[in-house]
Amino acid sequence: MTQGPAEKTAALEGFQGERIHVGFDKEMNYIDFLQLDKILNAQHRWSGEHDEMLFVIIHQAKELWMKLMIHELEAAFPYVRSGDLRPAFKMFARVKRIFDNLTQSWAILTTMTPSEYMRFRDKLARSSGFQSYQYRSIEFLLGNKNRGYLKPHDHRPDLVALLTALLERPSLYDEAVMLLARKGFAIDKECLERDWSEKRPENESVKQAWIEVYKDPKQYWDLYEFAESLVDIDDLFQTWRFRHRNTVERVIGMKRGTGGTSGVGYLAKAIEIRLFPELWAVRTEL
Repeated sequence: MTQGPAEKTAALEGFQGERIHVGFDKEMNYIDFLQLDKILNAQHRWSGEHDEMLFVIIHQAKELWMKLMIHELEAAFPYVRSGDLRPAFKMFARVKRIFDNLTQSWAILTTMTPSEYMRFRDKLARSSGFQSYQYRSIEFLLGNKNRGYLKPHDHRPDLVALLTALLERPSLYDEAVMLLARKGFAIDKECLERDWSEKRPENESVKQAWIEVYKDPKQYWDLYEFAESLVDIDDLFQTWRFRHRNTVERVIGMKRGTGGTSGVGYLAKAIEIRLFPELWAVRTEL
């Protein structure tokens, strides 16, 4: 029988009886598994300014967390379609904690003062978080549809194709509404057969269905818990936007954004977005 390579270990000074693995020339190690050479060499400071490192890492970290959020949201879709909501609740719980993390990260960015940011802002040219295709992916998955958001990616046909596919399919909330219909609630046909690329307007039949769910949570417990998870996500998304708006005003005041928006003015309008309007309207009716 062929034996594997001899295990290489070394004593750990100060920890009696502990031995650590060494000799990773032919074995997977932590650096290899996480591809750290690629990740930790991806922080280029275009200006050479000290504080640019903070700006780059914060936004790269946000993109990694958004990648995980998309991964979790996509995994939830099949469970919502099948009506087996319990596994989806685990994904929603993780999405909510990611939102908490993203929101808290603005506090780290606010340690950079306006004068520190202005030392390298010109190096961004016209690059902007407005161009984050992962952020748009999350919006489209949750139902904030707008074909105009594809335009900044015209130079990347692959990204236009990715976003178009998300734009033109039912959102998570569309799937929730269709689930209500399959569960026997009277949902208007225009909510079930429509152009999925359009943001869905608030609908009375959907609101009435959710009112029934909230009035009898024992009978509709899974839908009731699903509704509250959606409200949590909507609330957390709005909180993230609010912290973004305040951070931008704190650092650049009322200057225009590098991507061409009005900056604080645009972000203030974004705060008003409700992803799941009927679930908020229910509060008034109960």
